[in-house]
Amino acid sequence: MSHRHIEFLRMTHLRGPNIWTYRPVIEAWVDIGELEHSPSNTLPGFYERLTAWLPGLVEHRCGVGERGGFLLRLREGTWPGHIMEHVALELQTLAGMQTGFGKARQTHLPGVYKVVIRTRHEAVGRVAMEAARDLVMAAIEERPYDLAATLGQLKQMVDSLCLGPSTACMVDAAAERSIPAIRLNEGNLVQLGHGASQRRIWTAETDRTSAIAEGISRDKDLTKRLLSTCGVPVPEGRTVANPQEAWEAAQDIGLPVAVKPSDANHGRGVSLDLNTSAEVEAAFRVADEEGSEVIVERYIPGEEHRLLVVGGRMVAATRGETATICGDGRSTVAELVESQINSDPRRGEEEDYPLDTIRLNEHHTATLELQRQGLNADSVPAAGRVVTVMRNGNMVNDVTDLVHPEVAAQVALAAKVVGLDIAGVDLVARDISRPLQEQGGAIVEVNAGPGLLMHLKPASGQPRPVGQAIVDHLFAADDTGRIPIVGLVGGEETTMVAKLVAWLLHLSGRHTGLACADGLFLDQRRLERGSALGWEKGQRLLINRAVQAAVVESSARHILAEGLPYDRCQVGVVTGMPGAAGLEEFYIHEDGQMPNIVRTQVDVVLSEGAAVLNAEDPAVAELAGYSDGQVIFYAQSETAPALAAHRAGGGRVLFLRGTALVLASGEQETRVLDLTMPALSRLTGSLGVKPGELLAAVGAAWALDIAPDLIRAGLKSYGQDPAVH
Repeated sequence: MSHRHIEFLRMTHLRGPNIWTYRPVIEAWVDIGELEHSPSNTLPGFYERLTAWLPGLVEHRCGVGERGGFLLRLREGTWPGHIMEHVALELQTLAGMQTGFGKARQTHLPGVYKVVIRTRHEAVGRVAMEAARDLVMAAIEERPYDLAATLGQLKQMVDSLCLGPSTACMVDAAAERSIPAIRLNEGNLVQLGHGASQRRIWTAETDRTSAIAEGISRDKDLTKRLLSTCGVPVPEGRTVANPQEAWEAAQDIGLPVAVKPSDANHGRGVSLDLNTSAEVEAAFRVADEEGSEVIVERYIPGEEHRLLVVGGRMVAATRGETATICGDGRSTVAELVESQINSDPRRGEEEDYPLDTIRLNEHHTATLELQRQGLNADSVPAAGRVVTVMRNGNMVNDVTDLVHPEVAAQVALAAKVVGLDIAGVDLVARDISRPLQEQGGAIVEVNAGPGLLMHLKPASGQPRPVGQAIVDHLFAADDTGRIPIVGLVGGEETTMVAKLVAWLLHLSGRHTGLACADGLFLDQRRLERGSALGWEKGQRLLINRAVQAAVVESSARHILAEGLPYDRCQVGVVTGMPGAAGLEEFYIHEDGQMPNIVRTQVDVVLSEGAAVLNAEDPAVAELAGYSDGQVIFYAQSETAPALAAHRAGGGRVLFLRGTALVLASGEQETRVLDLTMPALSRLTGSLGVKPGELLAAVGAAWALDIAPDLIRAGLKSYGQDPAVH
């Protein structure tokens, strides 16, 4: 500690529940050197420089619990590790990643701190932590700091690495219902739920979205024919092969017409209200560049609307607006587009912008629209002249509450006819609050994988909870997408307990995965030899769609190094309090530090679940208060103090009375088996299962509501299947 600098000793991504929180975090070990003797209130000008760079720090409540709390700590005096925590969180927030949890704790070594921040992506969190160190040092040393460059880098990372807004809104909605989420790739493929109960989403598509339906929706001509057959109003039209056919079709259909690609997307290549052969033929060329086929159809007067259908129900609607500019007599069309349209903060190139940026040199439909008005990008419109740049693709105004019930029913029917569980239905109508037929309105497109941002961030009107609607479509009201997970922590005996519990779950009729120190198993078939402890092995079970229940053994080391591989569990078993030996690299030197680590296993027990705890280990018994669910104590002696007190209060316990294994809920008792039974001789003899291991396994099975008769039969038969070993 001889330097006036902040040095990173180690930086770890804890990917699951850990000693700090339920969520993934970046844990950085930092040595602040001589700065240990220089709290913030002793550094001239530090407060002013830091708050000038990051005025948003005023919102950090810190331990004070109110706005401005962290700034109060800064003025009173706090240390660089704690300051780094808040700076890193603020940098993530400014980059568009909302996080709020952070901790800074000193280790037993002077000047060495563990700094922890919540992050939604490992790479972003690491860069934010490193940038926080550099910014804090710049403020200490009165040096300039390029905050704009740092935020630019972080924003780019958030945009490219984190979930897009459509997927994120569904993940957030799932979290509100306690449905777990696992990101399956670097894109937007996400698993909601675990194992056999999971569903998958990919932006606004789900594993219920039919590939055939998606193919139909891309063929606009086929979509219209199917809709028309089922009585859904659609504009008359047909596919054409060249500009001449396009004009012939326009004359047959009747002017004005619209020309569009058969696989139009986001309004690209779509031209409206065409009245002359020159306009139609030019529109054909624009559409032909965008799609595989070109359609000419009757132009429907009115305003464009996008209605979102989820699970057969209309859940949101937006109305479009025409993009226009107003001439000033000095600026060109291109300059006016930049200053009056693209300057809108809602426009951008990324998915999280509800409106696209208009690039005249790339957007041929806009170019054609200008030509129809006798203009081009270099023209200078007269002052006050209103110029239409784009007629479609600007769905920005929420009108959900105005949609007529008949219109809602027709768009739901359109999605059903195509076969899409989630669809964006485009229609044109003068008044969305009236039935389509009476105003000559029509449905013009049915789209798979619709964008959701227009409903989440409309320019006017109320944002709609479309993510919640999709999650409710995938999961029934009482379904959290969870499978029974049994998590175990303790000593060496935990492995045998895990194998016994997996066997009993298997016999109960569930396809059961097991990750333990002896390997990775599925339905008693060994998939991998060697230790299967750790985050990656446990996740493999939860991703497997065949797994109906999972048993996952963990250790204090893996909790410290990675976090648990699941967010919550139905049953958490602690067989004993491990010692601190071997954990020195984590700054764990005393056995008294272990309960704070092992309690993580109890912290994650669901409210409808149970913690199964060894009552004969006082340190384990004291963890009972951390369980959100029930507590089941086990001990070889029914007089064990913690067990006896718990039973006296009406709690569930199990113990040995002589050689009999007894379950008790308050005064009610059930005798499960006698350890001297000949049928158990293999279990307790050659397999060497100890009474404590047997009690822990039975306690977990009891917590899973496995019947005593099945528990008894399972223990008798354990070890007879050679695939187990």
